[in-house]
Amino acid sequence: MTTLFPLISESQINTLTHALNFLHVDELKKLCVQFHLSDKNTKSALIMSIIHFIKTGEVIKKPLIPNICRAKRGQTYPHHPNTRMLYGAYKNDLQTRLFFKQLIGEHFHFTAFGIDWLNDRWMSGNPPTYQEFANMWQTEYLRRKIMGSEPKTEWAYINFTQKLIQLHPGISHMHIIEAWKEERKKQVKIVHDILHIAAAHLSDF
Repeated sequence: MTTLFPLISESQINTLTHALNFLHVDELKKLCVQFHLSDKNTKSALIMSIIHFIKTGEVIKKPLIPNICRAKRGQTYPHHPNTRMLYGAYKNDLQTRLFFKQLIGEHFHFTAFGIDWLNDRWMSGNPPTYQEFANMWQTEYLRRKIMGSEPKTEWAYINFTQKLIQLHPGISHMHIIEAWKEERKKQVKIVHDILHIAAAHLSDF
């Protein structure tokens, strides 16, 4: 008996995973709809959902944030070091940014690592206080200032640009843009070619 999944070979899955990072979020959402997957998620989660389905045929259900981490309707949550940062009450707005500047300093700004850390705490059922967030942010900021940080895998443009500049110091911005357009065009074609094979395999059953 032929096993339906994975729909493509392991090497094709690895190639597809890399190439999907070059697609825009709206392009990834269209692919999710094509395979009857949810298109309501972040870029990395959309890619993970597509790859997981290609491998197993299973649809990843978006995990729910526990009630303990959700704000209660009608209740106020003032900006205070000991106030819990709850989903539905916390906002990345000017007022919150100014409050964090008081706790941390004028160098504070909203960052991807801060958002990821907060989401992880929510999903684990352990909402942090504003002070805990401030302590984490300052520690991670200082660490990255010394050690540097790697861009996320899904930040394909940044990763591509950094590698290109390393290989060709002094390359002009115009040539970077042209090189990126060509690379993205190539990777988009790879995605559609591989997914065409996967879809054909799926339709055979």
